[in-house]
Amino acid sequence: MARVQARLGLIQAVLALCLLVVLGRAAQVQIVRGREYAKEAASTRTELRTLEARRGTLYDRSGLTLAVTQELYRVGIAPNEVVERTALVRVASRQLDVSAAALKRDLASGKPYIYFYGPFTATDVEPLRGFKGVHIEGVFLRTYPSQRLAGRVIGRMGPDGQAASGLERALEGLITGTPGEQVVLKDRRGRRYESPGRLRKDPIPGNDVVLTIDAELQDIAEQALAETVAEFDAQGGDVVFLDPRTGEILAVASQKNGQPDLMAFTEPFEPGSTAKLFTAAALLTHERIDSSDRVSNEAGTWKMPLPNGRVREIVDEHAKPGMLNLAEAIEVSSNVVMAKFSERLSPVEQYQQLRDFGFGSPTGVELPSESRGVVHRPERWQPELSRVSVAMGYYFEVTALQLAAAYAAIANDGVLLTPTLIREVRSPDGTVVYRHQPEPVRRAVSPEVAAQLREFLRGASGIGGTGSRAQVGAYGVLGKTGTARRVRNGSYVDEYVASFASMFPADDPQLVVVVKIDGPKGGLYYGGDVAAPVVRTMLEQALASRRVSIDRARLLGGRPAEVATTAPKRASAQPVTSPRIVVSWPVPADSGAPEPVVVPKVAGLSVRAAAAALHRRGFQVAVAGPGTVSGSDPAAGTSAKVGTTVRLQVE
Repeated sequence: MARVQARLGLIQAVLALCLLVVLGRAAQVQIVRGREYAKEAASTRTELRTLEARRGTLYDRSGLTLAVTQELYRVGIAPNEVVERTALVRVASRQLDVSAAALKRDLASGKPYIYFYGPFTATDVEPLRGFKGVHIEGVFLRTYPSQRLAGRVIGRMGPDGQAASGLERALEGLITGTPGEQVVLKDRRGRRYESPGRLRKDPIPGNDVVLTIDAELQDIAEQALAETVAEFDAQGGDVVFLDPRTGEILAVASQKNGQPDLMAFTEPFEPGSTAKLFTAAALLTHERIDSSDRVSNEAGTWKMPLPNGRVREIVDEHAKPGMLNLAEAIEVSSNVVMAKFSERLSPVEQYQQLRDFGFGSPTGVELPSESRGVVHRPERWQPELSRVSVAMGYYFEVTALQLAAAYAAIANDGVLLTPTLIREVRSPDGTVVYRHQPEPVRRAVSPEVAAQLREFLRGASGIGGTGSRAQVGAYGVLGKTGTARRVRNGSYVDEYVASFASMFPADDPQLVVVVKIDGPKGGLYYGGDVAAPVVRTMLEQALASRRVSIDRARLLGGRPAEVATTAPKRASAQPVTSPRIVVSWPVPADSGAPEPVVVPKVAGLSVRAAAAALHRRGFQVAVAGPGTVSGSDPAAGTSAKVGTTVRLQVE
């Protein structure tokens, strides 16, 4: 009996101990670690998912899409949920472009989930939405409809979904948007099920941005640069189009070693004779010269005496004998005369004038990594040598954009503006939240000095000037050529930078155009031979296109001499409503009745090249769409009056 009682007591003690263990474990699970386990359990049943926000769209100034985020889709199929398997196989194989036999095998294989990455369009997945077991997941994909147009400026997205370069990176804070949140249900196998009732926060799309870029002008600039680099076997170059009244960058193209680049923003160069205008500005501002002042050009070669008893030889490439004034020195780009005139300025005065035009400082354009250029402080200048070098466009470096902005200041009556690539910012509902207004930096020169500098440019690009090959039609181009030696390993070598900085039209300029070609080969390397003709070609092509942002009311409002010098409101870009384009070429009102002109042969040319050839002879052009020209009406070789519309047949 005693043994039985002992055994019962032992059993009771063991049971009591087990009960205590169970109660202790329950207390640990429910009280001590209850929240932790509840959270872990919830995480196996639900998942907090981030909803990607649509990235804002980038447009050109006329509304052409340059970068856009499209919503595409991926498709998952849970075989155990499928009810209409035969119908699903038939529809899915057609919409997702997969093998019906392979899909049928996958559905019967016991796989818990079948995933199709795609991405697929809304049209592709719409017929699948009614099937049970089909789960459609939206994804965003950044695309560039215009492909490589202004590609380096616009930038690209990196493989991690983050902006990697260009405006995509610079405008990250504006166009990214705010992500949303959604709770997604999961089963024990981890498969996700969307639940509309569990949406916690809607994503907010990013702002849309209208750029100042004119897509048509950008295409003209890129093609002209590529053709010129190929023609002269050059190492690269830059083209910049700028609106001098607003600071808006209408087109910018750079090429280096056969690839698109951002050199116009990032790589400074010695500007050569295009910078002689800034020395002239300092001379006029400080009243160190007047129209009667003349000095000898020493027959094109001057041995300038130096303080140490040595001499520095200065040579004119375009020598004009005799005594020259400042206007004539700029017209023929005389190094000798500009060097002599520069002796009337102190280094501080020259330095300050360069700084007033924005050199040595970033322009403030929205692209990252912009170069400030190089302008040495006057205390670092060597006596005589540096002052003369600066007068000839050496001993300081500028970017193509800085040079364009400085010439825009001269066109804008002396006021330097901040260049910009941003025209408007619009909220997701289309409300304009920002619209660019001209941003003055400083007054570089007085309006009177600016007007005098424009007259100097008129001579430099006129008959007898170094930039005469840039002239376009009756409205004229103001501009200055530059030809600068390049530096390698600290020494000047027989390689050149050919450049041309210009304004169009000559009266009331609407465009500032800068062209720079690096290292042209083949015997031609002067700015007047290499860069100036590129400006003419591009302007002819721009005038041949009604879509380019040229205010034709200002351009065609009267004879060139009567064009107003005030800046009326810019006409807003109008959408093209018809593929047919009729272009009028400006002819002076007093040209009288011109003699008939022979229609040139344009078969085999591109539409743009054919239009340029016809415009040069005074014809108007009508064409339906792009392509290669197969013929014209009137036909090549026939005579027609100036102003006749020539219709191009295009393949």
